[in-house]
Formats: sequence, structure tokens, C-alpha cells
Amino acid sequence: MENIVSTWWNRNKIILKSFLIGFLVLLLLIPTLFIQNLVTERKQRQIDAITEISSRWATAQTITGPVIGIPYNETVTEDKTTHEVKKWAYFLPTKLSIRSKLVPETRYRGIYQAIVYTTELQIQGSYDSIAYSELDIPREKLLYNEAALFFDVSDIQGLKEDMVVHLQTGTTTPADLEMVPAKFATEQFKSALGASFPRSFLETNGPITFTSTVSLKGTGSLLFVPVGRETKVEAASSWASPSFTGSVLPDTHTVKDSGFVADWKVLALNRKYPQQWRQGSYDLEASAFGVSLIVPVDAYQQTTRSVKYAILLIGLTFTAFFLIEWIYGRPIHSLQYLLVGFALCLFYTLLLSLSEYTGFNTAYAIAAIATIGLIGWYVGSMLRSSRISLFVVFLLAVQYGFVFTLIQLQDYALIMGSIGLFITLALVMYFSRKIKWNN
Repeated sequence: MENIVSTWWNRNKIILKSFLIGFLVLLLLIPTLFIQNLVTERKQRQIDAITEISSRWATAQTITGPVIGIPYNETVTEDKTTHEVKKWAYFLPTKLSIRSKLVPETRYRGIYQAIVYTTELQIQGSYDSIAYSELDIPREKLLYNEAALFFDVSDIQGLKEDMVVHLQTGTTTPADLEMVPAKFATEQFKSALGASFPRSFLETNGPITFTSTVSLKGTGSLLFVPVGRETKVEAASSWASPSFTGSVLPDTHTVKDSGFVADWKVLALNRKYPQQWRQGSYDLEASAFGVSLIVPVDAYQQTTRSVKYAILLIGLTFTAFFLIEWIYGRPIHSLQYLLVGFALCLFYTLLLSLSEYTGFNTAYAIAAIATIGLIGWYVGSMLRSSRISLFVVFLLAVQYGFVFTLIQLQDYALIMGSIGLFITLALVMYFSRKIKWNN
């Protein structure tokens, strides 16, 4: 009986050891899941830190306006009773031009950083005319004396100075409108800056021009809503890592190490709301466009991507150990496999913790060198062979270099990974020829 068991074991021990190694690889996925959760937790802490900074500085800013609003009375009949209801009509400018120079600054909360900015918006534009006829509102129903000019800043905490809009037309004395928050609350503009709009400008036949300078601060992004029939925006900054975002990309842009310059031109045809409307509201911010000042390398995102390759590194390393064990007759205990696997998992905790201080690339190099050195020393001591130890060191260096390349080549990661795995499989098949599976 003992001979039968011994014979069966000798004939099947390679297969059994293969299943055991596969089980160990799956078992080591458990700590990688914990590491993935740790990366997510640290990423959330970074988001919380940025939120805290922006709440004290100012959040991302979206600029809307200026927009003229004129209330009117509409006759409504309810339950055989007729009464007047006050509603609002809105008129957007014919032309709008905004120039912005963003001055970036890095603020820290502990080890986390947020990109904030200050800017001075140079706003100018015009109304060729107020298109009352487009809304079919009787002129006698319009409440000219209650007309308002709206200008919406998403976070008024970011205003550094009082905002004044200068109005001018050919037949009327120029006027300066001092904008104040929530002076006029309407369905469309619930908390926007507002000012009473002079009736004399509404009764003129000539074009109305407006200019204003807005000193503003914010965090991350600056967006503009194209309320003009023709909206032109120019944004420039010394920040070298912009991300152009929103509904429209810039028509022209230049990005250099010294900063960027971008220009947009948006027409009324490019948005989903009319040039004038009455009552109700539109989601104006859905058409917003602009720029975000981003950190060029997100260490947490790259660490997350590297953790996803953990099963590949562990599987290939264990496969190499398996081939060494059976080709060179150097038995390796399952516990020794497990210790090497733990070392491979600790690479990611080193990478995560170091990247918060040194950046991803430097952290990856340090963590890889430490892990490769530890495993190389352990294999040399375990197998009493400097030749095999150097081979393992070389193999791990190639693996970590390959994964690092995949992380950097985001657009080509799939094809490079597929080619790399194909070559790896070919090498495993080549070297496994020497194993006598049936003996």
C-alpha cells in the first residue's frame, strides 16, 4: 500500500505542487485587496483636504452673465378668478468677451496639496437691442422700473473686490451698477449678483455696451457660460498642466513649460437655450467650458493601476520559482513561496507611502529596488546559489520595468501588455520542456 501511495505521489507531485502554487497566488490576492482599499482611503483623504482648502479659499468657479431680466405681469385665470402674476423675462447679450489671467498657487493641508488661483476677469460686451417682440409680451405689461442685471458667480466667497458694471449707450448718460448678492431672487437666478437696471437704457433704440472687471479667486477650475450670441473667451496662466474641460474645447491653445494660452469662440447655435425666454429656467451651466489647473501626475491613480498588476507579478514570480525548483532540482517549501509573495505585496504599501512624499516615479524605483534586493538576498540564502539569485533579481527587474512601462503608456497599455504576456508564455513553454511530467 505504501509503495502504491509513494508511486502515485511521485507521478503526480508536480501537478499537486502546481495546484498548491495556484492556490497561494489566489490567497495573496487578499492582501492586495486590502492594499487597494488603503489606496482608496488615502485618495479620499486627499479629496477631503482639497475640499477643506477650497471651502476656506473658494471653490471651483463658474461665471454666468451678465443677463438682463425684466419682470412683467401676466393675467392668469383660476377658478373663474382673474388676477395678475409677476413673472420674469430674460435677455442675453449679443456679444460677450472675457479675458482672464490666472495666477496659480499651491496650498497645503498636511501632505496634501490643492491648486488655487486668483484672476482678474476683463468683461465687455453689448446688446444690439432688447428683443421684446421675440417673446410676444405686450409692452404695457413690462415692469421697466423693476428690471435687473444679473451676474452669477458660483462661489461669491471668491470675490476679492466689489463688482461694478459700467453701462453706456449713445443717447443716455453712462451708468455704474454696483452688483450685490441675492438682491433679486428669481427662478433662474436664485442667489446671483444683481443690480437695478436703469429704465432709460431699456427704452433706447441704440446698442447698450457694458464693461466690468472682476477680481476673483477659486480652486481648480474656472468655467464660463456662453450667454452671448457670440461669446469669446481668452484664458492664460503660468501653470503648465491645464486640462481643458466643459462643453467646448478651445479653438486654439498653446501649452508650454512657461504656461498656457487658450481661446474659445462659442455661438448661440452651439448651446441648448434661446437668446431670450420668459418664465421658467434653463440649465445654463450645462454649456459651461473652461480650464482646470491639475496636478500633472496623480500618484494615487498610478498606484491603483500598479496594484491591478499584482496578480501578474506574483504569478510570474511563482512560475519562475516553480521552474527553478523542478529543472534544477532545488526544492522550495510552500511557506517560502508565501514569504516571497508577502514581499511582493509589501512593495505596494512601500509605493503608496513613499509616493505621498517623493512622487510616483521615485517611489516606484525605491520600492522596486528594496523588494528586488530583499527577494534576491532571500533566494540566494535559501538555494545557496548566487547564479540563481542573480537570475531572480534580473527577472524581477524586468517585471517591474515592464509594469512601470505599462503604467506610463496608458493609450498603448493593452497592446503592450498582450505582447508581453505572449512572450512570457512562450518563455515558460520553452523552459518547461525540460520537466519530465510523466516521470
